[in-house]
Amino acid sequence: MKTAIVTGASGNLGQAVVNKFLAEGYNVVGTVIPNDLVPINFPSDNFEKAVVDLTDEDDTQKFISAVITKYETIDAAIFTVGGFAMGGIADTTSADILKQYRLNFETAYNIARPVFMQMMKQDSGRLFFIGARPGLLATNSEGMVAYGLAKSLVVRLTELINLEAKGKNVVASVVVPSTIDTPQNRQSMPDTDFNKWVKPEDIATTIYFYCTEHAAALREPVIKMYNKS
Repeated sequence: MKTAIVTGASGNLGQAVVNKFLAEGYNVVGTVIPNDLVPINFPSDNFEKAVVDLTDEDDTQKFISAVITKYETIDAAIFTVGGFAMGGIADTTSADILKQYRLNFETAYNIARPVFMQMMKQDSGRLFFIGARPGLLATNSEGMVAYGLAKSLVVRLTELINLEAKGKNVVASVVVPSTIDTPQNRQSMPDTDFNKWVKPEDIATTIYFYCTEHAAALREPVIKMYNKS
């Protein structure tokens, strides 16, 4: 049985990804932050919840070591943890940038590094980062300076992983959605046409597809999921 790690398992996207991979027969280990108040109860014996501080490199390394000891391989890793902030240059301090860096990049790098090393050792695996339009082009980052800078590092990390993994059956992808259709987004933008947004379940299905043999020949993809927006 294959094993997948999903960070941010209590979030809207995280829960959709967990449900998809469980439905496809994976063992799934989902991380939550310490003191996470969101209840999660996946009806499966193949789900394991782990409390991990992804901003702590040592704590994250211990978590990955425990997963490898128990499951031996990591076939897929999906990193959904992140945060968002508005603000142009005049409104953005270096502390604001550091906060977005820690939320969006450090939480991904701390876990991606040991996962990548294991996948290189086993010569197989798929890593998925969650990007954003502001991370692809500076023109999309206007008014979101700290967020755009942090997400641009996620894109660059994906590229660097694929460079190091050249010739191996290890591939990193960055999924770039437009607005994700969540209850929180609907509440904050009630006058928007929700049909133009991307559903978490559709993102999860696409991520799973990239883990199948049908997508084995694809490499270095930036997966843009914009729907009608």
